[in-house]
Amino acid sequence: MMRFCYVLPLALAVLAGCNSAPSTATTTAGQSAAAPADSSATATAAPGEACNVQVAGLTFTHSLNGAAQNATVAAGRLTLRSDAKRDNFNDPDGKLTNNTAPVLLTEVNNRQPFTLTANVTPEFLDMYDAGVLYVYLNPKLWQKFCFERDELARTRIVSVRTIGTSDDNNHDLVKQKNVFLKISSDTKTIGFYYSLDGRNWELARLYKNEYPATIWLGVSTQAPVGKGTSARFESCTLTQTSIKDFRRGV
Repeated sequence: MMRFCYVLPLALAVLAGCNSAPSTATTTAGQSAAAPADSSATATAAPGEACNVQVAGLTFTHSLNGAAQNATVAAGRLTLRSDAKRDNFNDPDGKLTNNTAPVLLTEVNNRQPFTLTANVTPEFLDMYDAGVLYVYLNPKLWQKFCFERDELARTRIVSVRTIGTSDDNNHDLVKQKNVFLKISSDTKTIGFYYSLDGRNWELARLYKNEYPATIWLGVSTQAPVGKGTSARFESCTLTQTSIKDFRRGV
């Protein structure tokens, strides 16, 4: 199965509009940046449907699987709802493949550094419910970084990297209800980090940035086996800078 997302407090009026259906959403994030292209990663058309989901300094311009219609913004926080049985995972044997999770995305120049952060509070109702951050190119090339409920009803950090098919990595257990998630790139390396207080960071994953010049960053909520859930994203920021220390996350 699969899972994921976080950062900076700001509130603006809710303004959302998608070209397929009206949206109740608005979102917070910042600007983006990115890394060098690799011959194995080819760019594709913009994903999903165009939309305008705004919160503070961040605008999500594309919506996958009805994300904009499932998003609301109030008091500087974005709440994103997932319907039942929604997930993103490309199962190696195909049995559990599911590409229906709602994802809000913003375009990033991957030839520049970037850092996306958010304070994520999922509503944990069932197994694999999660709040998530994304690095996305197309349905067969993406990563997600989750705060997720596992098979034993524990909540933990989880990452999934998809290159055709998906891997699945369980990381540390987190006992509090919210966690800060961060994805950062210096154009060569991408790092995933989490924090309990937004100041002290723990490394979850590092890998080579092999994405093309244009990629997408985003937030999502998933409910792979349950009846649906939601996640709250606060203090979201997207900057055109990277962290300095990829081991310590600062």
